[in-house]
Amino acid sequence: MSPAPFTYEPVGATRDDPAFCPPGFRPMLVRTRLGEGQRLFQRAAEAVLTWEMHRALGVGIDAGADRAAPGVDVTVTLAGIVKAPCRVIWTAEDPRRAGWAYGTLEGHPECGEEAFVVDRTGDGTVWLTVAAFSRPAKWYARAGGAATRGLQHAYARRCGTVLRRLCADEDES
Repeated sequence: MSPAPFTYEPVGATRDDPAFCPPGFRPMLVRTRLGEGQRLFQRAAEAVLTWEMHRALGVGIDAGADRAAPGVDVTVTLAGIVKAPCRVIWTAEDPRRAGWAYGTLEGHPECGEEAFVVDRTGDGTVWLTVAAFSRPAKWYARAGGAATRGLQHAYARRCGTVLRRLCADEDES
């Protein structure tokens, strides 16, 4: 049996260009400064790659593996009732960049791709970038209109706040 297909194209577009947004989708790009230093980068990368950041947000995570990897199916449960099935498309674990992206599967309230990437710039500053392109797939996501987009941005900002808190002991700034 082949895996369920993604609900959008182009799959994997966030890997090389987090600002990419195909026609008919809404872009989102939220960047949060976490602090400075190699230890902070390593801690933040691990929290993102192992679902720790998402669990600390208070969302349910049902993943087919303990760590993000291409092909791993993940169901995110929001508010205990909204189930959002997706699959990890790509991961990165480089000396200055680590993270992953998922693509939506049938049943997800949105259609699109979202990436969670920690990077360390040349001056040692560590950032979390949450990048996505999406459009409503369910009636309630369409009906929510601007409120749905506001919730997506609030979720992305909260990712940064929670990750900064999880890594506070490692900040060298």
